[in-house]
Amino acid sequence: MRYQEVIPAVFLERPNRFIALVLVNGQTERVHVKNTGRCRELLIAGCTVYLAAGKNPSRKTKYDLIAVEKVLPDSTALLINIDAQAPNAAAEEWLHTGALFPPAAEIRREVTYGNSRFDFCITHGETTAFLEVKGVTLEQNGVVSFPDAPTERGTKHLLELAACRQKGYEAYLLFVVQLKGAEQFRPNDSMDPAFGKALRHAVDSGVQILAMDCVVTPDSMTIDQPVPIILPYEK
Repeated sequence: MRYQEVIPAVFLERPNRFIALVLVNGQTERVHVKNTGRCRELLIAGCTVYLAAGKNPSRKTKYDLIAVEKVLPDSTALLINIDAQAPNAAAEEWLHTGALFPPAAEIRREVTYGNSRFDFCITHGETTAFLEVKGVTLEQNGVVSFPDAPTERGTKHLLELAACRQKGYEAYLLFVVQLKGAEQFRPNDSMDPAFGKALRHAVDSGVQILAMDCVVTPDSMTIDQPVPIILPYEK
């Protein structure tokens, strides 16, 4: 997936979860943050961020904050896409390549089943599969994890996927890691033990769990390679 008219800026502060103040060409600009998560370890005053021009000319904010450079311990910068809408867009492109299902499979977005609306429903032959996508931006020393805040909705999706599997459907959860270079994925049990428990239940129920990293540039994000998934024993 690719953005149009992307420019760099300097992050100043985030007054609320929807708005950030940034410095663009020496001027302070209010921009929309396309991620309602905390992102506290990423959005640090003085860091470099990237903005995409908004598509609605009547909107109050001219730009969307879509990516941030995280300075690593070795002083190098890791570019992380934090656009919450990007994982689904990248996943759809990836699915259409035939990477997970036959190229002729029918792929539909936002399909309701039971008490949940899943991101994708894929039909191939006589088989129906439901797939839910979660974007991952939390990284520490090469380990990426989800969620970065408690998510009742995410837990509900996992339980619904497990129910789908038990009724004979294929079921998948795809973690789109919005950065490159992750060594492993782990559930963030300390942040949300209920999600971790539901994830293990889903695995035991036959839900296929995938984690894929991405090639990220300031104006694009493309799903690339698998990231090993570690499910440590619950304490």
